[in-house]
Amino acid sequence: MTTPGPDPAALRSRRAAERAFVRAHHPDVGGDPVAFAAGLAALRAGRTPASAPPVTVVATRRLRTAPVRLLRRWRRARRTASRSTRLS
Repeated sequence: MTTPGPDPAALRSRRAAERAFVRAHHPDVGGDPVAFAAGLAALRAGRTPASAPPVTVVATRRLRTAPVRLLRRWRRARRTASRSTRLS
């Protein structure tokens, strides 16, 4: 059963477009602060900012997920091993 609401894929693409706009137009990377604020407000309102050129969003994998999972598994095993020796 599906729940009514926004499409998750549409939300992801909207968020990706917002992040790409911020990366390209942020004042810290040389963008105009007034145009940045106006474009960000337009994106959050659901419109396409007039000054924003089309942005190609490239999906990348997170490379840190496997080491983080291994570290968590190792910590969990270490915790359970130390608990079992304390109870004996």
